[in-house]
Amino acid sequence: GTVVATGFDTSGECDVSDWIDIVALIVDLNSTVGLRADGTVVAVGWNDNGQCDVSDWTDIVAISTSVLHAVGLKADGTVVATGNNNFGQCNVLNWTDIKLPK
Repeated sequence: GTVVATGFDTSGECDVSDWIDIVALIVDLNSTVGLRADGTVVAVGWNDNGQCDVSDWTDIVAISTSVLHAVGLKADGTVVATGNNNFGQCNVLNWTDIKLPK
């Protein structure tokens, strides 16, 4: 459940040494996003568009990220997103009944 990282770290994307209970990890060019066993999310790295603003996410079962935004699937089938929304990539408020593939 702990995480180690190495590599290009100009924006703090490798600052994961204190992360614990991580069950899933998504990494892109400028950020690292981790899903904890309790359904909360942590993120580090470049955050100019708010793509790492996930500290209030709860009940998350899956995560995804790109250079400019992050997305989380909640246990109830709804979706949360944060970051750059220039092309509507964070317009997920009406998404419901989303399920992970089996």
